[in-house]
Amino acid sequence: MKINKIIILATTLFCIGLTGCRTISLKDIDGNKYKTVTIGTQVWMAENLKTTKYNDGTPIPTVKENDEWAALTTPGFCWYNNDSIDNKKTYGALYNWYTVSTNKLCPTGWHVPSESEWAKITTYLGEVGFAGDKLKESGTTHWRTPNTGATNESGFTALPGGYRSFEGIFNSIGIYGYWWSSTEYNSKTVLFWNLRYKYDRVYKYNSEKYCGFSVRCIMDH
Repeated sequence: MKINKIIILATTLFCIGLTGCRTISLKDIDGNKYKTVTIGTQVWMAENLKTTKYNDGTPIPTVKENDEWAALTTPGFCWYNNDSIDNKKTYGALYNWYTVSTNKLCPTGWHVPSESEWAKITTYLGEVGFAGDKLKESGTTHWRTPNTGATNESGFTALPGGYRSFEGIFNSIGIYGYWWSSTEYNSKTVLFWNLRYKYDRVYKYNSEKYCGFSVRCIMDH
């Protein structure tokens, strides 16, 4: 398979599997470093976003209490179970969609992927019925057994970071991963992508904007 050559700043690239090249030099405004991976013609973060600030340095409100989270119609983020020590490094943060919609969440030069950009990666990897196994981290270090079909052939290293519900309840860490798109389904809901420990498919649904999901950023063209 042809490897697409993409240069990001002046970083050193190395190639893996079917994905092309990976770089390790991306930073967010907080100074968190991220691995990235080229899949087809797209360059993605290979880790979930962890920033506590927008790319202009403005703090994103941290919301811990369930009732407060459930009432939000403005930006907010949290760590799963409000536990940054155990969950920040591995799973990143959970953001509501009001945070995503500011268009300032990802590092400068990057953005939250649209529906069509998510569709492009799944098509490249073999459509929704086959792409999930190539996106998920292999093994059961983070995913619950059996983590069906997972090979991480793509280098995307999708992890089961769970979510925060519209009631503010934390659910499904180790079982499911949820990632926002930037595409609204209607005035109340937004499209998101979901991977599961028992299946190798990629699932697309729509969710209320006040739920808390993970974010992967994609490089601007």
